Amino acid sequence: MLILTSRQMSYVDRITVERTGISYQMLMETAGVRVVEAVGEYIAEQRSAGVKGNWRIVVVCGQGNNGGDGVVAARHLWLRQLGRIEVFLIGKIEMMKGEARVNAEIVRSIAAIDSSIAWAEVDQELPEIRSDGERLIIIDAMFGTGLRRRVEGTAAQMIARIIDLRGRGALVVSIDLPSGLDADSGGVSEPHVRADLTVALTAPKIANVVQPAAAAGGRLVVAHIGTPSGLIAEASEEGISSQEQERLELAEERWVAEWLEASRRTVTAHKGMVGKVLLLAGSPGRTGAAALAAGAALRVGAGLVTVGTSASALPLLVSQCDSEVMTQPLPETPGGGLTLAGLSVIEDGGGSWDLVGIGPGLRSEDSETRGFVRAVVEGRAGPVVIDADGLNALAPWPHDLSGEFDRPIIITPHPGEMSRLTERSIEQIQADPIGVARTMAKRHQLIVVLKGARTIIAEPSGRVVINPTGNEGMATAGSGDVLTGMLTGLLAQRPRSAIEAVIAGVWLHGLAGDLAASKLGLRFMRATDIREQIGEAIIASGGTAEIRGMRRSL
Repeated sequence: MLILTSRQMSYVDRITVERTGISYQMLMETAGVRVVEAVGEYIAEQRSAGVKGNWRIVVVCGQGNNGGDGVVAARHLWLRQLGRIEVFLIGKIEMMKGEARVNAEIVRSIAAIDSSIAWAEVDQELPEIRSDGERLIIIDAMFGTGLRRRVEGTAAQMIARIIDLRGRGALVVSIDLPSGLDADSGGVSEPHVRADLTVALTAPKIANVVQPAAAAGGRLVVAHIGTPSGLIAEASEEGISSQEQERLELAEERWVAEWLEASRRTVTAHKGMVGKVLLLAGSPGRTGAAALAAGAALRVGAGLVTVGTSASALPLLVSQCDSEVMTQPLPETPGGGLTLAGLSVIEDGGGSWDLVGIGPGLRSEDSETRGFVRAVVEGRAGPVVIDADGLNALAPWPHDLSGEFDRPIIITPHPGEMSRLTERSIEQIQADPIGVARTMAKRHQLIVVLKGARTIIAEPSGRVVINPTGNEGMATAGSGDVLTGMLTGLLAQRPRSAIEAVIAGVWLHGLAGDLAASKLGLRFMRATDIREQIGEAIIASGGTAEIRGMRRSL
């Protein structure tokens, strides 16, 4: 699913009107209807869950098109009799323009018929939550995608009031994005609305999907209002500026399902055909990371997994690994790092490895270990996945080390590791994670998996994909090691496209975390719990096709 900037969204609306004959009025009308549909579905969910009582719906409108969407929603809410409707306008109706003014006048005429719809100046307080069972829904239609400044004055007071009412049980629904956020940034500034549900019109915006802004939006619903998908793609590809010409997308479950179907094993498959992984991981005191990664590689379907580790760490590692994991002791430095002498041991394996993963649990302090990691990456015969101390061993990233189409390099840094790779501060990276990941991927021809609350995947072409799965409970030791293992296991199965396998791996990793959280809670889950949910995540994402295929063959 394409993610649009605010300027691209304006471009989409304009070319929709110019080329299809759909008017701005029709777009606003459909937008309001889609918001009402989302509110209606929420009310139905609550009633089916046994929540009783009447609904009071307050629509807070600004003077622009977002406010126009809000007044259209108010009219349709009134027509559907979903509850007692009130509309509050920031400023005066005479200050509204175009379609927003037209729709506001229509609602004002309705108010003269039914006094339950009351216009009020913003300095009057929003209604209190009543004690007689009436439940409050607030629709935030103050600011849309065009906000570029900090909210002040009356609007700021209104936002504070909405936040207060939400804290006392009101449901908040934002149109397009919570008011106070910049559509083109994942950052937040105060004040801004905290919503339970956000209805993004036509396509998600950056603030809908990148944290911490995305957290302010609650559940995200993307509502189509009449723009043909081809025009949305055109806006993404042609855009307004050179940066906007590079695609920004939200990963979808159907992509993962299609990839799982395309990568199904044939009936003649054997373990040598479905991926042979070499993990260079572990060291004294850090064997758990290697064990987690190896187990994850097996659970996504790799046929053979071997862990090459420091010789002194091998006995403990063997006791921690799954029985199916093979091991290979490697020469080590006095500090427990790997040495250049280990290259000959690896080379003895020749072309037996489909993929090499480097990093979980290594020690990168020694210069010899750094040289070893660099030599392995340069001498790779196929893809290589680099994480943790594998990345630290290469930091700052060598200007002369680049990936290639048939020998891709996949790196999986968290912001701290990315800081060391790029020599930029963590604050700079968190302020522009999309730009940092994209620049790194293009400059060095890498596939970059920048881990975080919304993991960002960037490829050498400049395309960036945001992954929506995962949760804050995954902020636990070893979670990244599980991801490394999953990516190595999937890539070793010789996928038709490395980037497709990486997107699938990141999605499945996040979904496994979501499944673990649903069973154990965010506070109590461990990386081991994430690993144990990999199979269920694959089935939930379309892996049941493999089971059906097995049954057909019997």
